[in-house]
Amino acid sequence: MNTIKSIWYFIQNQLLGMEWLDDLIGKGLTAVGFDLSTPVGASVHFFLYDTIKIMALLAILILIISYIQSYFPPERTKKILGRFQGIGANCISALLGTITPFCSCSSIPLFIGFTSAGLPLGVTFSFLISSPMVDLGSLILLMSIFGWKVAIVYVLLGLVIAVTGGTLIEKMHLDNQVQEFIRSGNTLDIPQEKLQFKDRIKFAREQVVDTAKKVFPYVLVGVGIGTFIHNWIPEDFIVKILGDGNPFGVILATIAGIPMYADIFGTIPIAEALLAKGAQLGVVLSFMMGVTTLSLPSMIMLRKAVKPKLLALFIGICAVGIIIVGYIFNAIQFLLV
Repeated sequence: MNTIKSIWYFIQNQLLGMEWLDDLIGKGLTAVGFDLSTPVGASVHFFLYDTIKIMALLAILILIISYIQSYFPPERTKKILGRFQGIGANCISALLGTITPFCSCSSIPLFIGFTSAGLPLGVTFSFLISSPMVDLGSLILLMSIFGWKVAIVYVLLGLVIAVTGGTLIEKMHLDNQVQEFIRSGNTLDIPQEKLQFKDRIKFAREQVVDTAKKVFPYVLVGVGIGTFIHNWIPEDFIVKILGDGNPFGVILATIAGIPMYADIFGTIPIAEALLAKGAQLGVVLSFMMGVTTLSLPSMIMLRKAVKPKLLALFIGICAVGIIIVGYIFNAIQFLLV
């Protein structure tokens, strides 16, 4: 048992957490004259370490995820989802969303394509919720920061929101709330090309480069904000606003995340800094879910595809689900960390 624990701690701390990189950067900065005990030295250390760690993990994860994704082009995904009915279809749709490393804005074109192809509206919304909120990359990155318990519970509760939200939308029969150009659209079933291993690897490498270009600016912004919170904002201020003394912290964090636009790779350094300063776990994770699922730019894009009633329902379901998840995490935080 001790051997298993040792192996897991090595994976958690050295492979995922990259503590070796933290030590290496610290020694390098000290060697060139930085005092890591000062806010400036600690800020430079935090910024370099988190940026390099997130981008390195991102490259590896996107390579693996994109290779898997090469087996699931949109037309094949549509055929798979078409075999299932009811809540089973919502579950499969939410799970398929986890292998698509997209932000909310990138998921909307796929949502439009699936809806145009005639898939049930609730099924496509389960995909739309789960894709930005709980992809495989988020599971690994959350494990590197918060540990495996938090990561698994986060993903499971995110899937519950996706399945529940899609099911509720389906039960309300709101197909007439989708814009006419989507409802009347037709898509052709293009036979999947039989890709060789080298073709899939090439596709995966291209996805890594493309995703890194899109994500890198948001990672820099996220790490920059995290650096500021971690080293310059007094701990008592964070605790007062987002600690257990404020029962509305989860609601505030969810609302605060909406105007931002980033994927989970950009929000993790902010979440890490908030947690280190004393913010409650549920507050931090609600903020992450709010940013990745309900960002203002993605809601503007989604408005082009659906009518106000359906958009408001989608926002309401996601917001309520995120807030409930936040309070659940606050209640069980002592069991997870």
